[in-house]
Amino acid sequence: RMAARRALKAVLVDLSGTLHIEDSAVPGAQEALKRQLRSAPVTIRFVTNTTKECKRDLLERLTKLGFDIAENEIFTSLTAARNLLEQKQVRPLLLVDDKALPDFAGIVTADPNAVVVGLAPEHFHYERMNRAFRLILDGAPLIAIHKARYFKKKDGLALGPGPFVTGLEYATDTKATVVGKPEKTFFLEALRGTDCAPEEAIMIGDDCRDDVGGAQNAGMRGILVRTGKYRPADEDKINPAPYLTCENFPEAVEHILEHLL
Repeated sequence: RMAARRALKAVLVDLSGTLHIEDSAVPGAQEALKRQLRSAPVTIRFVTNTTKECKRDLLERLTKLGFDIAENEIFTSLTAARNLLEQKQVRPLLLVDDKALPDFAGIVTADPNAVVVGLAPEHFHYERMNRAFRLILDGAPLIAIHKARYFKKKDGLALGPGPFVTGLEYATDTKATVVGKPEKTFFLEALRGTDCAPEEAIMIGDDCRDDVGGAQNAGMRGILVRTGKYRPADEDKINPAPYLTCENFPEAVEHILEHLL
């Protein structure tokens, strides 16, 4: 089956948990990107579900950590959510972190008729959630930037937006439209403009379901890394299993250079 695969043309890389955890880079990740992956004949895209900060702040954080990344190489679930709001022409109640708001500049939010949920700990309190609940009951669509169960912080695992989205779904008896990973459209959108088919792409990430499972459902291969939110036996959570499980990003890059090009 693998023999029939087309040559690899694109590598999609997750950010948080794969290249860095908050303000610490995964050891060796900068070098693996700069010296090794950049010298390969592949298009690189950084795909992230992060909703904690706008793309500009995210790029600044990565640059400070020594990563050589261009803004147009980053595709975030915030961008995907914004695109959807523009298509639907709705006015969102934005349950997102204030640092993410610049990515929604120009979107009208007065008199909201849609609910958008990202990771927003300071908004996840009763009054705000209740306002969202009532809007959805009145027919407002519920849009989840993503539904991750948890993510990795320096001091341990932390709840993602998933449990809060699921709470709103449960209370209103509706289903959210999810825009980020693991949605197939997110991965296909990330490849837009790369002139690369899903079969010619591989995804590297620390989230077995959202990164690897999502990519594989979209027709790509997926490499799971044992950093970030990875926990033992995560690779058993999806079927088909990850194409490969590696210790970390540098090891994944090594495998790609040695076996896939």
